[in-house]
Amino acid sequence: MDRSFCRMTGLTKAFGDNLVLRGLDLDLPAGQVTALMGANGAGKSTLVKILSGVHASDGGRIEIAGRDFAPATPAEAIRGGVVTVHQSIDDGVIPDLDVASNLMIDRLAEPGYGFFLRRGGLLAEARGIAARMGFDIDVRTPVAQLGVADRQLIAIARAMSHEPSLLILDEPTSSLSALEAERLFALIDRLKARGVAVLYISHRMSDIRRIADRIVSMRDGEIAGVFEGDALDYEGAVNAMLGHGLTDADLTMAQPGRAVVEMTGLRLRAGARPFDLTLRENEVVAVTGLLGSGKTALALALFGLHRPAGGAIRLDGAPHTPRSPAAAIRAGVFMSAKDRASNAVVPGFDIARNISVPFLGAVSTLSVVSRGQERAQAQDLIAALDIVCRSDRDAILSLSGGNQQKVMLARWLSQACRFLVLDEPFQGVDIRSRRDIGAKVRRTAQGRATLVCVAELDEAFEIADRIVVMHDHAVTAEFVNRDVDVGAILSAVTGSAAEGQAA
Repeated sequence: MDRSFCRMTGLTKAFGDNLVLRGLDLDLPAGQVTALMGANGAGKSTLVKILSGVHASDGGRIEIAGRDFAPATPAEAIRGGVVTVHQSIDDGVIPDLDVASNLMIDRLAEPGYGFFLRRGGLLAEARGIAARMGFDIDVRTPVAQLGVADRQLIAIARAMSHEPSLLILDEPTSSLSALEAERLFALIDRLKARGVAVLYISHRMSDIRRIADRIVSMRDGEIAGVFEGDALDYEGAVNAMLGHGLTDADLTMAQPGRAVVEMTGLRLRAGARPFDLTLRENEVVAVTGLLGSGKTALALALFGLHRPAGGAIRLDGAPHTPRSPAAAIRAGVFMSAKDRASNAVVPGFDIARNISVPFLGAVSTLSVVSRGQERAQAQDLIAALDIVCRSDRDAILSLSGGNQQKVMLARWLSQACRFLVLDEPFQGVDIRSRRDIGAKVRRTAQGRATLVCVAELDEAFEIADRIVVMHDHAVTAEFVNRDVDVGAILSAVTGSAAEGQAA
């Protein structure tokens, strides 16, 4: 029996001379999770926007449950049973409204819902949506007061309230803890049992192995491979996506130099166990752990945005107690923040200015910015990091997420530093961009210490000389990245390893 809920045939889309979708054919079966993988520029986002009613296709056909489907607006797509949770949290929530209004915003826009709102009824419906999602929160809370993970869950809960027939999730776990992600996976399992088709865009091996029934690889606007069966061929899917073989990371271990950062008895918050950690010249250290393990708190403390509860930090032998990011930068400590959308990207600036903005003095003469120097610097970094753009004058928001992330890395690599902190530099980027970023970080690591906070173990394996595990705001284990016992790392990550384990 043909269980395909959504069928795309010969789908094409071009923007000017750029042909983004090239006769794409794809089926999305009901009651199955289709994991979609593709490098930046493969056409994933364009495909999602066509299904979501943001863009119209130039050619081809989409059928939903056997009927033609060509939504002119996102509202039409939702009425047709297709609901999307986009990667950018700002596309899914409105910070100025409370949780209830965010959960009910689509209903409020429906004709006939009523000009005069009954606040009690709205709150009751919102609480029902939150309860079905397992989302324990006061729905009267302003969204602006919530963290990224809670905002992501609100966007997902809002989508679920429409009871979709096709649910599209774009990197939905990038900001979720393991517990929150498992709650989402359990919900997806229930949707599958009800016959909902799910298109799940992710490159996270752990996500795909947990929920995917099939993997579809995109390359250059076409389907490059479909992988199904009891044992999904993740490596084959990556090979099809990239167009070449997937090889294990082959790192040449750095020769550590003298100590740059020394943490002694550091206690990141009251009640946390104190720990010692030393970071040396030339080496790249990855710190990993579950969401809430303390990775970001450590990064913020090093950059002057979080005051530790106790202990000492020394930079090149001198006390390091920056009271602000500006003070940290003056001391030679740079940090690329975790959430690029709200903490890093400057939307109104082009690529060149986004790179130079913390260091305008370096491209200025007599306090006047030299646009020529600024652009020359940007062009060198664009080439070095293989940033896909037309020119350094492109608007930053015109780039894909992976290329925006490369621009943020270029910002902090544009000037020499003693200590570079990268908080989740691979968040929301594809495997090819991840490897470009990792290779550049390692090539430039000489003469500084580098700390990289990562969510996934494969990210740590690809970039680090040494892997540090955090749990409950303390370092619990350290591993040299050579012949690593993955089971031991996983045990440390979940907190089940003995304290102080090392290898």
